[in-house]
Amino acid sequence: MNSKKKRALKYIVAAIAAKRQMKKVRRNWIKPWLTRRADLGVCQTLLKELSNEDSDSFRNFLRVSPQQFAYLLDMVEDSITKCSTNMRTCITAEERLSLTLRYLATGESYRSLSYSFRIAPSTVCSIIPEVCDALYQALKDTYMKKNGKKLQQIFMRNGIIRIVWGAIDGKHVGVQAPSNSGSYYYNYKHTHSIVLMALVNAKYRFTYVDVGSNGRVSDGGVFRQCTLQESIENELINFRGPKELPGRDKKVPFVVVGDEAFPLKEYLMKPYPQSCGLDDSQRILNYRLSRARRIVENAFGILCNKFRVLRAPILSSPDKVEKIVLCCCALRYYLRPEIQTANDAENGQDIGTWLLKIPRGGKTNSG
Repeated sequence: MNSKKKRALKYIVAAIAAKRQMKKVRRNWIKPWLTRRADLGVCQTLLKELSNEDSDSFRNFLRVSPQQFAYLLDMVEDSITKCSTNMRTCITAEERLSLTLRYLATGESYRSLSYSFRIAPSTVCSIIPEVCDALYQALKDTYMKKNGKKLQQIFMRNGIIRIVWGAIDGKHVGVQAPSNSGSYYYNYKHTHSIVLMALVNAKYRFTYVDVGSNGRVSDGGVFRQCTLQESIENELINFRGPKELPGRDKKVPFVVVGDEAFPLKEYLMKPYPQSCGLDDSQRILNYRLSRARRIVENAFGILCNKFRVLRAPILSSPDKVEKIVLCCCALRYYLRPEIQTANDAENGQDIGTWLLKIPRGGKTNSG
């Protein structure tokens, strides 16, 4: 080894030794501006002003009224409250709920929410799925009721098709492609997604949802895998039997209507294919089925307009996206009491339907 190399090696060894001897600068346990959350956070400033002075703006900000927010907080407070420690004060249940509702309403990034709510982005990432799951668990038993008979009555009153029990379709919810997933979540729209399969009644309420199937599976494939088909065929659902239509003696079974992607079954009606020539009666039937099917498309539009997190790819893992989507469906059910008509109120009828989340194949998917 020549002298130049020896000299360079000595310099390197001396630099390493000096670096080890330097006193390590202690990092902050929490950034100073985050510690002022209790005084300057959104919950302590803006939300209190809106609640006291402008309830409409409060509803626009969180998609719920101050009274609805208080009710939701009372339902989930015990399950989302954490304990304070000697090191720092915990984030309150009110802050956790308002953060989650704001995320669902806007789809803002975690970084953007962290600046407004003064909560670290890593904490925001863990809070939102937890609160979404707590909201769904709290709402599903209270507001989701099994009542197949009234579903058919609603469709009859609307005059769409008198034998329709509900309209079914699938919606692709965009997600960030997980690592090493390849084309597993890649769909025909050239995006990565999971599928929200929903059965909707005539009042735009979700009566059945299945969330979690990978986007490359067609609607017919999702229907074969979900629990709805098995429940109907095994008569686990209160599916009314055949009934005479007004002015006719022949009994006609009640059905679910879907598009061309679904299989034709005794309980599932689909339109005639457009590839072959259709006569007038077939075109009329397709038109009436289209009128019935538009209900589910409108329901998806209402859901996305209310919770705009669904209008763009959700930058979370698929299991977290499932919780977010289920929470949106349950909240939309809770926030639509206005769909009960005056006639139903006079007759003492509750148009509440039901929502199921059933594991499929041992994996916790929604169904």
